Amino acid sequence: MTAAERYRAILRNHLPPQAVDMVYDYLNLHRVHFHITLQRSSKLGDYRWPRTGHDYHEISINGDLGPYFFLWVFLHEAAHLETHLHYTTAAPHGHEWQEQYRRLIASHAALFPPDVQPLLARLVQRIPLNRSLLRQVEECLRRHEPGYTAAAHTTLDQLPAGSRFRLKSKPDILFESMARRRTRWLCRDVATGRQYTVAGHAEIIDPEAEV
Repeated sequence: MTAAERYRAILRNHLPPQAVDMVYDYLNLHRVHFHITLQRSSKLGDYRWPRTGHDYHEISINGDLGPYFFLWVFLHEAAHLETHLHYTTAAPHGHEWQEQYRRLIASHAALFPPDVQPLLARLVQRIPLNRSLLRQVEECLRRHEPGYTAAAHTTLDQLPAGSRFRLKSKPDILFESMARRRTRWLCRDVATGRQYTVAGHAEIIDPEAEV
């Protein structure tokens, strides 16, 4: 097996079959250092641009994501790469990034399940991207995760402010949500009062669950 065949085989373990060639070609075109990581509660993916001592594009994505959600996160990080290529300076999720993300979503919408595509068609109609629609897309993609059940994939965004919960990634701490800050929530550790920001997509478990 060649290096290219091994690379594709790894991608096939994480992506929908119809997306493997596109992602493989994109990574090779831009000479991206691509990493599949362990679960990170703070983020699903990451992009780092070339700079002194780091002269290459780098993308990492959590390896515990289902195929369609993995592809969704890949497009998010690829949009950061495209923004870096097209603009000297740009806010991390500002207008320039949103335009690149919209373009990538529109170009690759057919790679997603049929029930997601109408949402994507609505999402790409205008800038700024509609956050409510973004959450709907992600909730729909969650339903395509292997072994999905609604109870097992509750996210912080689905709870009202003031809810108490435990994170799947930190089940020993009981949190309480305080206020939403764009894509994250200000939360406090109930036992210590220490405050944290937690991603809205973070999966939670029932606060009374055994730990």
